[in-house]
Amino acid sequence: AGPRPGPFRAGELALAEVRRKHNSTLKLLCRLAASAVLTSPGGVLPHRDIIGQLPGQVLRTSGGARLLLRRPSLEEYVLLMPRGPTISYPKDISAMLMMIDVHPGDTVLETGSGSGAMSLFLSRAVGPRGRVLSYEIRDDHHHLAKKNYRLWRSAWEIGHMDEWPDNVEFILKDISTAAADMKSVTLDAVVLDMLNPQCALPVVHPSLKQGGVCAVYLANITQVIDLLDRIRSCKLPFLCERIIEVTHRSWSVLPA
Repeated sequence: AGPRPGPFRAGELALAEVRRKHNSTLKLLCRLAASAVLTSPGGVLPHRDIIGQLPGQVLRTSGGARLLLRRPSLEEYVLLMPRGPTISYPKDISAMLMMIDVHPGDTVLETGSGSGAMSLFLSRAVGPRGRVLSYEIRDDHHHLAKKNYRLWRSAWEIGHMDEWPDNVEFILKDISTAAADMKSVTLDAVVLDMLNPQCALPVVHPSLKQGGVCAVYLANITQVIDLLDRIRSCKLPFLCERIIEVTHRSWSVLPA
């Protein structure tokens, strides 16, 4: 189901785009409330002037700046939502989703929750019949991920015809101490985004189904080498299929 037909409603998320110098765009995210005001470099725009308008319209701020208003995509939300740790960027999340090849109804485990970016994309991928188990060791990251997930869900239900699935279980716990929890779970895939993923592998591999995929997000090649050494030294039943770096290059096409 797509966006709910009709204008913006209070409680929805709205994305304002402001054109800047050198053909750049500034994006501002807000949750609409009748008493609130959107502040931009070109002036302010009361939310009450947005509520009731159709997405895709251009409105002017108090300073005369033009703002294009529309509903944000999930990619835009995760890039603009409040952050604690550095998020996995959508380009990397997309690559990992293709690697693990999750389907509606799958059960997926992720560590750690971070700011909730991967949790949201996994939530959409497994659908209402699926399940995401999100482990996080830090209390502040755990609560921020839950907050960002709940904000997206509640705003989505106002602006769309369908409900966003409530299928993510956020767990405040060190995955290396969760062996007992894993005994009752069968995992279709695993996503590890943590400093020492080698500590999680002995815990999660007994629950990962035969042929299941574990995708690991690491910042540098030294961490990759440490992970592969641990897999070999501990004789863990994992095969390293591929190691990739995801690049993303934006183009600016302008008239000569």
